[in-house]
Amino acid sequence: MREEKGFSQQALADTADIAKLTILRIENGKNAPTLDMLFAICDALEISFQELMNFDSNRE
Repeated sequence: MREEKGFSQQALADTADIAKLTILRIENGKNAPTLDMLFAICDALEISFQELMNFDSNRE
């Protein structure tokens, strides 16, 4: 979703106030985000928590 919204990892990190390395590690499955991080990412991407958790590969 980050890429679909046109965010670089750095831009998302800056907007969500999360370290870029943490974003990278979350995306690579190396770190599990906290709920606070997930909600910050949702706010940064301007999406709902439900949208973030939609694992349907046919996303629109």
